Amino acid sequence: MSAIKLDASVLRLDTVAEVKRIGERLHGIVARDLRRRGVVVALSGGVDSSVCAALAAQALGPQRVFGLLLPERESSGASSRLGRAVAEHCGIAWVEESIASTLEAIGCYRWRDEAIRSLAPDYTDSWRSKIVIARESGGAYSFFKLVLQPPQGSRVEIRLPHEQYLQIVAATNYKQRIRKTIEYFHADRLNYAVIGTPNRVEYDQGFFVKNGDGAADVKPIAHLYKTQVYALARHFKLPEEVCVARPTTDTYSLEQTQEEFYFGLPYEKMDLALWAHNHQIPAAALATSLNVVESEAAAIYVNIDSKRRGTRYHHAHPLLIEPVSEIDG
Repeated sequence: MSAIKLDASVLRLDTVAEVKRIGERLHGIVARDLRRRGVVVALSGGVDSSVCAALAAQALGPQRVFGLLLPERESSGASSRLGRAVAEHCGIAWVEESIASTLEAIGCYRWRDEAIRSLAPDYTDSWRSKIVIARESGGAYSFFKLVLQPPQGSRVEIRLPHEQYLQIVAATNYKQRIRKTIEYFHADRLNYAVIGTPNRVEYDQGFFVKNGDGAADVKPIAHLYKTQVYALARHFKLPEEVCVARPTTDTYSLEQTQEEFYFGLPYEKMDLALWAHNHQIPAAALATSLNVVESEAAAIYVNIDSKRRGTRYHHAHPLLIEPVSEIDG
């Protein structure tokens, strides 16, 4: 296996066959396994949710797909605009509901700002912020930095203590959890199932919020690498802006890429690294492919395994003291 040519060609996909395969399985899951009439999908304007909407519309018929646009006060303006464009492209019904007032009421912004202000006393809600992952010498990703942008002046970067990191992340996780609550309201109202939109790298590496965007009844693209999801976007002729957009979190008030917040690599390299690790390709071969030294490639593999261990909790089902055999078999 180590003699294989390790480049983007290993992720090449027969999009026609894959769309047919996913569509048949998705139809069976919704109609037979879940006994639901259709599906709800939250549209972020990103490629993953857009492809999921297109897959569902083709598999079930657009009349059985309901789209939700769920912005808040820190969402990118492009999110709703592209979400609407995708819904119209797929021919599905949709509504837009801001979650800003709900987040305000439950203290999302207040809890986050309290943690930030403990590190930067001059911080006000007119500042913008984000968290980025930082690299220590030797290639390990082991700490986070808070990046602040005042209305006037230069950006400020502060190494995040663990307590403040946890509080900021816990507060921003409200955003994903409130969105999922709304998705399930409409799913219950319509007798629909809820679609989850993680791709393979996100699913594998635990890049989702437990009982937030990680909650769903079916996840149609969790087996597909991000590169392959983009290929399906092209297949469905989704809006060009969706097909070329770089992955972001759309969670913090400063624009934040998935690379700088979590993965440490652009999605093309992360796809290749995960594929190589899954196929037991030696680190030396990955190093050649990514044009890095072997120790850095080895560190990437270590980081993949570390994230799998660290996010196992995200995938876990509730644990019982003893089995309930009548329900759980």
